[in-house]
Amino acid sequence: MVSPLRRVLVKKPAAAMATADPTTWHYSGSLSADLLQRDHRALIDILQDFGAEVLYLEQDPAELADAVFTHDVSLATPYGAVLCRMGKILRRGEQELHQAFYESQNIPLLGRIEAPGTVEAGDCVWLDAKTLLVGLGFRTNRHGASQLQEILRPHQVEIHSFDLPVYQGSDACLHLMSILSMLDHDLALVLESMLPVRLMQFFRSRNIECVAACEEEFKSSGTLNTNVLALAPRNCVVVEGYSETHRRLQESGCTLHAFSGSELCLKAEGGPTCLTRPLYRCP
Repeated sequence: MVSPLRRVLVKKPAAAMATADPTTWHYSGSLSADLLQRDHRALIDILQDFGAEVLYLEQDPAELADAVFTHDVSLATPYGAVLCRMGKILRRGEQELHQAFYESQNIPLLGRIEAPGTVEAGDCVWLDAKTLLVGLGFRTNRHGASQLQEILRPHQVEIHSFDLPVYQGSDACLHLMSILSMLDHDLALVLESMLPVRLMQFFRSRNIECVAACEEEFKSSGTLNTNVLALAPRNCVVVEGYSETHRRLQESGCTLHAFSGSELCLKAEGGPTCLTRPLYRCP
């Protein structure tokens, strides 16, 4: 999740996103189509300036307002892709868009999560090609994690699962990646007070150092100060405005690329990791 990013799947904000009911979709307010596009374009500029090839999901179903958050719907592995089954019911159907994309690119499909299982890839964190961390909460359940383990077992992938806190309840979006972002192979940004104890101990056993995100900024950002996309080791995309967390990242040797995200990210509960489905990173 930190090696140099070379190919990534994104989707432009749909017209349906700007007209979606904020209460139904759990947005913090109504959204502006122009500002959504502005924020998304700023992120794409950073990706392309880094040299990543940006591919787009072209379909735009009116009922799928959250499809801009491409990360969660499928899990990319070194061996092919896994189609997820979303815990957020309104997002079910997005996996068909991802399936069509993978088939068009001749990317193997290893399997898909079926009912009663749920998995959202925001709950999945790769430490290396054989070690996957999975957060269990309102978006990913044990049935889904078990199915994922069976899909990946032929490739000798080991899954380590950790229970997530309730935090703000089942309607809010809290993924494992809401409280954890990998910055380097041996460095992670974490929200310490919400990190499972077993996960902290696991990091120590793997000699992974943790940078503590600012608690106040975590609350004011709706978890987005910990939502950091690694373009390469210690080379990161962040949502601007969280100076204390960013200071701590820079003191750990990270170079930061900030974009506004005031409309697309803060109002709709998704940061730079959520808006990108990395497809290929250099070994």
